[in-house]
Amino acid sequence: MKLPKLGLGTFLMYEETTEIVKKALEVGYRHIDTAQVYQNEELVGKALKETNLKREEYFITTKLWATKLTYEDAIKELDISLEKLGLEYVDLYLLHWPSHNHKVNLDAWRGLEEVYKRGKAKMIGVSNYQIHHLEALIKDAKIKPMVNQVELHPGLQQNALKEYLDKHNIKCISFGPFMKGEVFKEEGRYYKTLKRIADKHNATVAQVVLAWGMKRGVYMIPKTSTKSRLQENYDSLKIMLDDQDMKEINALNRGKRVYTDPDNNPFSK
Repeated sequence: MKLPKLGLGTFLMYEETTEIVKKALEVGYRHIDTAQVYQNEELVGKALKETNLKREEYFITTKLWATKLTYEDAIKELDISLEKLGLEYVDLYLLHWPSHNHKVNLDAWRGLEEVYKRGKAKMIGVSNYQIHHLEALIKDAKIKPMVNQVELHPGLQQNALKEYLDKHNIKCISFGPFMKGEVFKEEGRYYKTLKRIADKHNATVAQVVLAWGMKRGVYMIPKTSTKSRLQENYDSLKIMLDDQDMKEINALNRGKRVYTDPDNNPFSK
């Protein structure tokens, strides 16, 4: 399977979902990321029906919600998602959040292994998993997770986790690359450096952040509900940062989360 370097996230995207996804596919995006809990799978599916692209030309991710971490639910809920999406399979199916109980994670993972064997998910993986969650799962899994989707951005660069994932040949996807807009705040600690690098490349701060992630071998799924920004974000594929740029952005790491801590999440069983 080929995982596109850049995709579109649809978290907190509602009635505008269909039009934004259609426009994204027109621009050139080929990875659309959704989840059961986003409650927009049907709207994503509507956009897919209205595109002229062949099924093998686009990559769809969805996720099993954290309150449904059982073997049976993992299988049943994917069928529900597939019906909403209007698809026979998804390209990637993820466990959305880890439970604090390893046995719960493993039971749900067995369900993902089963849908993978049945061909209903071409790839399977996890989301928001820390190293200790992965170590426990890999120890007992028959099929190793192929992907881990996590919060990753200039303020939280996940260096130790990325090194672990690389070692185990698990792909890393970044959600929230713009830190809920913090990278764009002129008075913030990130903007000055990012803007200087952006000006150097005749680019935008958003493009620099995405190019930085992709140069690290991280797959990026920025979310936007603004059609003009779809093109701006997509054009990050053309930005080639040099070693000095990377060094300066790497120095911005503060280990700062702006989303929920997986080790202290309220969703866990």
